[in-house]
Parts: sequence; C-alpha cells; structure tokens
Amino acid sequence: MPKELERCGWAQSHPLHAEYHDAEWGVPQHDDQMLFEMLNLEGAQAGLSWLTVLKKRASYREAFDNFDAAKIANYDDQKVAQLLHNEGIIRNRLKVNAVIGNARVYLDILHSGQSFNQYIWQFTGGKTIINHWKNMPEVPAKTPLSDAMSKALAKRGFKFVGSTICYAFLQAVGMVDDHTADCWRRKHYGVKVTADSAPNFR
Repeated sequence: MPKELERCGWAQSHPLHAEYHDAEWGVPQHDDQMLFEMLNLEGAQAGLSWLTVLKKRASYREAFDNFDAAKIANYDDQKVAQLLHNEGIIRNRLKVNAVIGNARVYLDILHSGQSFNQYIWQFTGGKTIINHWKNMPEVPAKTPLSDAMSKALAKRGFKFVGSTICYAFLQAVGMVDDHTADCWRRKHYGVKVTADSAPNFR
C-alpha cells in the first residue's frame, strides 16, 4: 500500500504493522482455523508487542502445523521440548502449553456440533460492532464485552484469554471495527450494537 495512506496510529510505526493493518486488521474473519490461530497469536503477545508476534508469525505456523488443532491436541512432552528450543516462536512454556490446551477445547466445541466461527461470533450476535473513534487514544484496551468474553472462554477452558487479549482479538478478526476516523480502512459494515450488558454466553 502507498505510504501516503492515512492509517490508524498504531499501524504507522513499522512496515509489518502497515501491511497487517491494511490487509487483515478489522476484516471480518469466519474461518475456524484462522480464528483459532488469531486467538492463540493474541495470547502469545501477552507482555510483548504485536510486532514481535508478526515477525514470528510464519515460524508459528510452521511450528504449530499451520494451527491444525487436531494435530496440536496430540502434542507430547517431546514435541513441547522441541517447541521450547525453537527460536522462531516465543519460547514460553505456559504459552506453548496454552496452545495445546486451547486446541483440545477448540475440538470439544467442534465435537459438540458447533463451529468455532459460530461459537466466537455469538459474542457480538454475529455482527460487527462499529465504533467511531477519532484517534487511537480514544480506543479502549478492554470493554464490558471483552470482559464477558474472557470470562466465558476461561470457563470453557481456554488459556491466555484475559480481557485485554480478548479485545485485541475482537479487533483483529473484525468482530469490532476500531479503525479511526482518519484511517483509509474506515468501513461501515455490520450494525452498531452495545455491549454494556452482555448476555450469558455458552
């Protein structure tokens, strides 16, 4: 994308940020495997920068079998040890084990007869929440919706799904549109809904 394009403030600091912002961030995602990947990548970011994750994204896909949950769920101690020696990913034992555990919860959801897409998008009623922020300082780090989502995911058994992580995920997969007013990607898809009183999610 041309450098002269106006982007959200966070996307202006590095070419990888700009590329990701222009092509993916805020675009509604409905592919089960991609949603699973993004949930885990957002969890991997905890305590770090998103740029760190973007730089390692290709290595993550290679290391974790392109986020094939059926394969990941069967990882054993030997595989974990291998991953912890892989410089291409974030070598944190808790985060590595979280991906494995998350894969098993993900498969439980599929085995229940519900797609992961259906499960995840229930939190916004299947719609994109469109916000109208003027600039990045106005954008929250978490909301009542992400609080409720975090609680529901944790209850289900997912790890590294705190409210801030969940909100970043909601933004990333287009469940929330937080492109600022001056950003070229400002779109008006979905409908405006409120999250002040979140329902009890399954």
